[in-house]
Amino acid sequence: MCTAGQDGDCPMLIPLMDQLRVQRPGLGSARTRPTALLGDKAYSSRANRAYLRSRRIEAVIPEPKDQQGHRKRRGSKGGRPPKFDAEKYRGRNVIERGYSRLKQWRALATRYDKLAIVYRAAVVLNAAIAWLHHLSDTP
Repeated sequence: MCTAGQDGDCPMLIPLMDQLRVQRPGLGSARTRPTALLGDKAYSSRANRAYLRSRRIEAVIPEPKDQQGHRKRRGSKGGRPPKFDAEKYRGRNVIERGYSRLKQWRALATRYDKLAIVYRAAVVLNAAIAWLHHLSDTP
């Protein structure tokens, strides 16, 4: 799934989750439902939370200040705050650091490639180089 660079990622969450397939080791069909989804405040929309709830996926997404204000302003009709597991959320920075490392390549950070397959090839090449660097015993 590709969007324009100026588009937000939030509208692509549901189509991306519909395409999610994680192969199991050995035999068995691919998993299509993770146990939890860790996201930043940008993914905290009513539609995303309802979708995750309908698929019984735990949403580990903090509630933005403006949504807290809207909910509190409505009083008892605003409902309860969404469940948030701060301990699980701490693990999200590992993924963010991985993306930061990927974006050290200018071509990946700017998305100049016209074809998605060329962009994907650059991501795979970057990951292979990082893996080989991790395996080497010299700095």
